[in-house]
Amino acid sequence: MMRWWLMLLALLTFGTTGAAAQAGEPVLVTVETSAGAVTLALDAEHAPKTTANFLRYVDAKRLDGATFYRAMRHGAEGGLIQGGIGGDPKRSFPPVAHEATSETGLRHEAGTLSMARYAPGTAAGEFFILATAMPSLDADPQAPGDNAGFAAFGTVVDGMDVVRAILAAPVSATKGEGVMKGQMLDPEIRILSVRRVPAPPAR
Repeated sequence: MMRWWLMLLALLTFGTTGAAAQAGEPVLVTVETSAGAVTLALDAEHAPKTTANFLRYVDAKRLDGATFYRAMRHGAEGGLIQGGIGGDPKRSFPPVAHEATSETGLRHEAGTLSMARYAPGTAAGEFFILATAMPSLDADPQAPGDNAGFAAFGTVVDGMDVVRAILAAPVSATKGEGVMKGQMLDPEIRILSVRRVPAPPAR
């Protein structure tokens, strides 16, 4: 049976409680992986609910020991990497309300951090990072069907080389179902820890 957290991007193919950041303040987190570190800047001003949801997982250390498990390649160097808790109910918090890009003004550019989901409002502990721009993931109110897109809420500020290395890592020829087949990392890239880090001093 295909897990819901893998279905979400086959279509292309966090109200919330917890620690929230004040609007306008930079929120930096570093994802330490077995392939290296990636530092992310979360946009609490434009995507407050999604940012608060992610920080809830960070502060509860529920992303420690999770994995990047998917590399969806698009063209020669493009695509995205997907990771998270793998649908583990023991790690999961309630889903977060969807913050569409048409409302936040954010876009799915190279380095964007965004939430994986099935239907709008089902995102919880799965996320993805883009190696290149993928505007098809933005909300399109004029499109038929599920046109809400995905909830972008941050960007990579250091470690894009690690993102690209994970994207280029070996995948299984047999794991995954449907369009996911051939996109599942083998072995998966382990997430060692995810922690808040201090913002650099203003210059």
